[in-house]
Amino acid sequence: MINQTETEKQGTTNKSMSGYLAPLVREIPPSGIRKFFDLVSGSKDIISLGVGEPDFSTPWHVREACVYSLERGNTKYTPNAGLPELREAIGEYLYDSFHVPYEPADEILVTVGGSEAIDLALRALIVPGDEILIPEPCYISYSPITKIGGGIPVGIETFAKDNFKLTPESLKASLTPKSKILILCYPSNPTGGIMTYEDWLPIAKIVEEHDLIVISDEIYAELTYEQKHVSFASMPGMKDRTILVSGFSKAFAMTGWRMGYACGHRDLISAMLKIHQYTVMCAPAMGQVAAIEALKNGMEEKDHMIESYNQRRRLVVQGFREIGLTCHEPQGAFYAFPSIVSTGLSSEEFAQRLLYEAKVAAVPGNVFGLGGEGFVRCSYATSVNQLIEAIDRIGNFIQKL
Repeated sequence: MINQTETEKQGTTNKSMSGYLAPLVREIPPSGIRKFFDLVSGSKDIISLGVGEPDFSTPWHVREACVYSLERGNTKYTPNAGLPELREAIGEYLYDSFHVPYEPADEILVTVGGSEAIDLALRALIVPGDEILIPEPCYISYSPITKIGGGIPVGIETFAKDNFKLTPESLKASLTPKSKILILCYPSNPTGGIMTYEDWLPIAKIVEEHDLIVISDEIYAELTYEQKHVSFASMPGMKDRTILVSGFSKAFAMTGWRMGYACGHRDLISAMLKIHQYTVMCAPAMGQVAAIEALKNGMEEKDHMIESYNQRRRLVVQGFREIGLTCHEPQGAFYAFPSIVSTGLSSEEFAQRLLYEAKVAAVPGNVFGLGGEGFVRCSYATSVNQLIEAIDRIGNFIQKL
């Protein structure tokens, strides 16, 4: 037997393996949201406004449907595209709620969260060198996933003065002959901005004129407060050009279940299904059963949660304004995006000092791309008492500055 000294063993153990990694993966930075979540995890007395997760538990009858399914031994693979009953329920729900008709048999794909659906759509569509247009500030995954797929992310800055809406002027200014895909996320994470039917009309015209494909991330579709969500896929001529992505995480308080879906033209969904078959096979059977129950019998709880978010939204926006932070009024999702420019600190500095000095966790706006610097994202999907205390702490922190 060969003997090794302790030093030699440590040298072998500590050897860096990064040289084996694909350069593309090495260069992608870790999630800016996860960074702050990890700092909060396990820490005492910290109020977290960081992670976009409902503070509600999944409704009991949804959990009970899953438990009953497990007790019956329902633990096998499902069809790759998802249980037919779930696809039927999704199709009915989207038509009733947002007036978009999809054929369950070949236009709906059940995925492992909305995130997998976005990844599948990009991988199915991107030819290396394609430019992917992304209104920013936005959900932090779009750009890294685009790069992994061989595409070139092109940020389109949106502004608080426009309520963070995508304008036709800014979209036109970003177009080149290589533009292929437009990723949309309205209601918006992190800004809470929404788009109306009138806002969408000129965008749809540009999409058609320039032969773009749209990936519309509508995971927050149910969470609007003063007017109903308008799906981009419902706009005239846009259904076949749009891959609608959504899921159960936000509106139904089912983040950990990882249940999402993609809907679109059968040719696009068929291509996405190929990748899905070879990578994850199918979404978890028990999660699909729970999702069916949520769609069939969970509307009352969904509406109750949305009303609660609306109350907190008003409280948070008013609170930020009272302590001297400019804050546009979010019309969707469950985030406030106050400006911290008046403090003289960068977003990163503000968030770090707020965490260590006031024990409140918020996400620096710069991690969300163009236009995010000078803001912080604060989730109001937490209790009213926690929100009141968080605003008091932020106010005291600002006064000390």
